[in-house]
Amino acid sequence: MPLWSRIISCFFIVFFILSQSICAQAKPRAQMQERKALYLKTALLTDVPWNVLAGCDQYARNINALKAEKTNNKQLISITFKKRVWAGPLNPDLNDEDPKTIALFGGVGKDGNGDGRASLQSPEDRLYTFAEQIAQAGPGEENNRIGLWNIYKRGKAVDLIEDFAQLFENAKPADLDQHAFPVPINYNYDYASTWGAKRGWGGNRIHEGTDIFADYGTPVRATAYGIIELIGWNKYGGWRIGIRDLHGNYHYFAHLNGYAPGIHHNIITKPGQVIGYVGSSGYGPKGTMGKFPPHLHYGLYRDNGHAEYSVDPYPLLRIWERQANTH
Repeated sequence: MPLWSRIISCFFIVFFILSQSICAQAKPRAQMQERKALYLKTALLTDVPWNVLAGCDQYARNINALKAEKTNNKQLISITFKKRVWAGPLNPDLNDEDPKTIALFGGVGKDGNGDGRASLQSPEDRLYTFAEQIAQAGPGEENNRIGLWNIYKRGKAVDLIEDFAQLFENAKPADLDQHAFPVPINYNYDYASTWGAKRGWGGNRIHEGTDIFADYGTPVRATAYGIIELIGWNKYGGWRIGIRDLHGNYHYFAHLNGYAPGIHHNIITKPGQVIGYVGSSGYGPKGTMGKFPPHLHYGLYRDNGHAEYSVDPYPLLRIWERQANTH
């Protein structure tokens, strides 16, 4: 093949790869914009704030992602209903889309896009129906909480949705999936996989995290965009911070020597933001220090809609560390 032909071929290959990459990045952004437009439209129709609807939809998406069976988690709206609930418990036609007969048989399905049908396959109809259920409790923040409780019957679900709503309102959606390694990589530190190891202080239990050993005062950084859900003293973790991210993950930082200025309950953190400093606090009453070498205990917990459970954070730490080294 002549040289000029090979150059042209290479040009087209590079152009194709770049265009595919740009398209891959553009699709999630376009879907996020489409979702927000639907949240805003439904909010105008129902008086339920758009960010609360976004929080409910994210809560459903997070739970779907943890289910054993395959779920299409890329659909526009993850909120859905069982056919029997949608069409009505006594409805002989579980695929009924007539709002009048659905209402007659006690179903919840409503027409949200004005096409005269209440379709379970329509994202607009599902979101509008869900928002109307929240709105039944009345307007205002407190009534929204009551409406959410009436749907989920779980206080933790209401709290998580409010956290997600705050994140949607205050952070750019494209930024919410970013992460950072919990200590600066230019400091001295060392860690290994210690999740599941036995611990004896305070009774037999397993180690629910990874210990990152570092010098006293080494900065501790937030690993994700999230809400500080918990901060203060714990007899096991000493001075600790718990951050909840948009995917429902709870990032737990323990044995701190202290907190960074401005760090307090319910503020939004950004990946890489300094939230505290490595110490050796814990294993005793408030203020106990020095019972073990200084280190950061980093734990990761997930919520599946019923309970919260610990997962091994070590693989993610390795990924975030590699990413930090390439920047």
